Amino acid sequence: MATYVLLSKLSDDGAETIVKNPERIREVNEELAGMGVTVREQYALLGKYDFISIVEAPDNPTIARVSAQLGARGSVQITTLPAIPLEAFVASLKK
Repeated sequence: MATYVLLSKLSDDGAETIVKNPERIREVNEELAGMGVTVREQYALLGKYDFISIVEAPDNPTIARVSAQLGARGSVQITTLPAIPLEAFVASLKK
């Protein structure tokens, strides 16, 4: 499984939804699991983004599909970043 960082920014409608129903955040995480993505860590943020999620997915096409499907709802904008474990990155520099 590959690791990805999702930086999420809520739309006005998305912010209204979680204020009215905070459990919606966990419900979306369960939807992600149904799409083959595991949420490893998640934090609420202050600043440009509202949430950061560290997730695992089988491959780039899977995480791209998930990001597109969530973004199509209009409640959130997502920036998706692949994450390389530090040890793997350092090893790649030694080749």
